[in-house]
Amino acid sequence: MITTNNLTKIYKDQTALDHLNLQVNAGEIYCLLGANGAGKTTTINLLLGFIEPTSGSAFINDLDVSQKAKETKKFLAYIPENLMLYPSLTAVENLDYFSGIAGKKLSKKNIFNFLKEAGLQEDAFEKRIATFSKGMRQKVGIAIALAKDAKVLLLDEPTSGLDPKASNEFGQLLHKLSQKGVATLMATHDLFRAKEVATRIGIMKDGQLKEEFIAKDISLLNLEQNYLNTMEYKEVTL
Repeated sequence: MITTNNLTKIYKDQTALDHLNLQVNAGEIYCLLGANGAGKTTTINLLLGFIEPTSGSAFINDLDVSQKAKETKKFLAYIPENLMLYPSLTAVENLDYFSGIAGKKLSKKNIFNFLKEAGLQEDAFEKRIATFSKGMRQKVGIAIALAKDAKVLLLDEPTSGLDPKASNEFGQLLHKLSQKGVATLMATHDLFRAKEVATRIGIMKDGQLKEEFIAKDISLLNLEQNYLNTMEYKEVTL
């Protein structure tokens, strides 16, 4: 569902992404780990068609993003670190609006079902988004992806700022989407959450994919050590 072939992005004399080769299949959750500036967000922006590659190619469901950006968006849902919803509208109204943009006309019963499936409490359905916590807003984002019947989910630091309970709930929602065959690519700093939710994990540095692991085959401790070694962080002795 997601494929990149030697995907490269250069800004003047800075290489933001350097010949990235990546594949995420239906039902997989792939987590990209890396420090700020590693190339994670650039990768997602290229897959979304927000920016053009310097060279190489990106594909969503076998469609070239550069050539068929509008068509690829039919398959995509995107949840950034700070999800932009209309604060003066309720959860129901936001879902109805964004589903309409995607060409989906939903009954109120359908809207309720999608919000419920995304884990939002029923007493919040008719409340304004301005009153929501970040975790609640992310659930509305998942509901929008469900209503759109998205096949690919792109996430940029979605658990940043969430408390452990909300972060765990978000991870459970990703697993539900995985069971529906959704291919998920998540950029994150959170090693623990990556280990908990991912099928595969990649470590990026300086625009390059340096390491790749099958999540179930590596312990959290070993993942952390590999990450620190890749980043070349030195142990601090107090």
